[in-house]
Amino acid sequence: MTSLAALPAFLAHFLAGLALLGAAFLVFTRMTPHDEMALVRAGNLPAAVALGGSVLGAALAIASAVSHSAGLLDAVVWAVVALLAQLGAFLLTARLLPDWRAAIERGEMATAVLKAAVAVAVGLLNAAAMTP
Repeated sequence: MTSLAALPAFLAHFLAGLALLGAAFLVFTRMTPHDEMALVRAGNLPAAVALGGSVLGAALAIASAVSHSAGLLDAVVWAVVALLAQLGAFLLTARLLPDWRAAIERGEMATAVLKAAVAVAVGLLNAAAMTP
C-alpha cells in the first residue's frame, strides 16, 4: 500500500472486527455458569486457557470473514455466521464434558485444554470454509 487512501476502510473493518470479538467474548462469558473473569483474576489457569481458546477461535473466524469479504456488511454477516458455529462448538463441547465447570473451578487443566483446542480447531475450520 503506497497511500493512506485505504485507511477509512481499514478502520471500519478493524473496528467492526474488534466489536464482533468483544461481542463474542461477552457471549462466551455469559454462557458459562461461572464468572470466568473472576476465576482468571484469581489466578485460575484452566479458566484462562479455556477462555483464551474461545477468544482465539473466534478471532480466527472473524479475521477470515474480514479478509475474505466483499465489503463491511459482508464481513459482519459472515463473522456472525462463524460465531454461531463457534457457539455451537462451545455448547457441544460442554455437553461432551458435563463436569467441565467444576473441573475448571477446581483448577484441572485437561478439560480447559480440550475446550480451548476445540474452539481453536473450529475457528480454523471456520476460517478455511470462508476462503474463496
